[in-house]
Amino acid sequence: MRVFVLTLAASLALASCGDSSGPPPFTGDPDAADVQLVVDVAMNRRAISPLVYGINQDVDYASDRSAIVRSGGNRLTAYNWENNASNAGSDYCHQNDATFGGPGSSPAAAFRELLDQARSRGTAAIVTIPIVDDVAADHDDLGDVGQGPPACVGDVANSGGNYLIDRFAKNHPRKGSAFSSSPDPNDDAVYQDELVAYLESNWGDVPIYVSLDNEPELWSSTHARIHPAAVTYAELVARSIAFADAAKDAWPEVPVLGFVSYGYAGYTNLQSASDAGAHGPFIPYYLEQMEAAEASTGHRLLDLLDVHWYPEARGGGIRITETSGATAAEERMQAPRSLWDPAYEEDSWIVNDVLHQPIRLVPWLREQIDASYPGTGLAITEWNYGGGDHISGAIATADALGVFGREGVDLATLWLLHGDEPFTRAGLRAFTNYDGAGHGFESTSVSATSSDAARVTVYASHGAGDRVVLVVLNKHDAPLDAGLSVAGAGSFDRASRWVLSGSNPSFVASSELGATLDHRFVVPLPARSVTVVVPE
Repeated sequence: MRVFVLTLAASLALASCGDSSGPPPFTGDPDAADVQLVVDVAMNRRAISPLVYGINQDVDYASDRSAIVRSGGNRLTAYNWENNASNAGSDYCHQNDATFGGPGSSPAAAFRELLDQARSRGTAAIVTIPIVDDVAADHDDLGDVGQGPPACVGDVANSGGNYLIDRFAKNHPRKGSAFSSSPDPNDDAVYQDELVAYLESNWGDVPIYVSLDNEPELWSSTHARIHPAAVTYAELVARSIAFADAAKDAWPEVPVLGFVSYGYAGYTNLQSASDAGAHGPFIPYYLEQMEAAEASTGHRLLDLLDVHWYPEARGGGIRITETSGATAAEERMQAPRSLWDPAYEEDSWIVNDVLHQPIRLVPWLREQIDASYPGTGLAITEWNYGGGDHISGAIATADALGVFGREGVDLATLWLLHGDEPFTRAGLRAFTNYDGAGHGFESTSVSATSSDAARVTVYASHGAGDRVVLVVLNKHDAPLDAGLSVAGAGSFDRASRWVLSGSNPSFVASSELGATLDHRFVVPLPARSVTVVVPE
């Protein structure tokens, strides 16, 4: 896997922001605080990948400072990079249209702005390539503008029984001849190795990752016009090997992500694939087959196992990703514990009907990688905890990002489910730009414990110049005081802090904290809040 040095990574490790006029007065007794937080910079040290601070829809880079942006989703499964036609699948009437650019637009228009911005910002990008047999050949929505469901005039099936021949071009992993910088959009053939070569030729200085399609276990429902049959283990592995090998031959250094699963049933049996019984759980099978293919091709084909995670946890009978405002807020704020906690059982069909035990998602995935294809990274390229318009959404987002860094996830990109989700994005800014001046979490995760993790969670980081940054989450519906001690990084006599709480999705600088004689602090935590603490 390529390792990129990103401009953003440097911007997250800047000098501290306090003044030097003397420490502020200390108030309070740490021993009498509601919860005790203990940070030890010398323990449990682990490098944090800056690529966990990513996003899909790039709403506001100047504010959010995402380290990587993904071009993915259902639209890319039938995307024709030569003429920029695509098919919407079941998301909108299975119509071909010009979402990514009309006739005559430059090749790879779906990625151009993304890659140009990544170049100018010094950040990374994910490009999705289709691995199905057919991609859209035209931009004709059949006049469906303003009509849509249920009429769905633009459905390609309305073009007759030969719509795959008339409305689609064949998609191939390899061209088998010289690549062209001006591919022929009328030859009824699209080559993905030629796209990868085109990307290297035009944006080879940008850290680009190539993703193998999107949620293949749902093709038969999302893209029933081009892949009506449910995918099998054998088919998906064969397609993954063919397209990954072609991509690597075109650009040997480009990292490849697969299999881009939609969720838990995909991880376990590829959404009840017909050959699941013959092979057992899908992820180990997929990893083992990709490792075996490496031995035969002579190069690694899969750099990161890529999954999506939209929690199935429920509150009051409602899935947390489907709620807004305060509905299911408590369950939402606890749900990130399913990413790691061996003692936490959420209310979901995964726990109640399948596992009958905690999920432990990230350690569980890591264990499968280590057993089946060591050295493979872990990516979560779509995830969201709901509540994007409520403080609980910010708390859950920040909690998940803290887990990703601490548990060694290599790459993660938020998917905004409902508009720009200001509180979801605020949870991201806790780690990337809490003060609006580019300060963020540091590059190494260190030991941080809470005496009451169900109410208050803490994540700690350490960086250059002995700089320590903490993110403290109060999930309780009342204010709490936290007694904080920080060991292993010198002595601190003050701490700066920025607080996100209430109905304002912005961090607000709060008064500095003074330390006791033994360099401890009392940190006031507003009800349901995210507090960034920087000891100095």
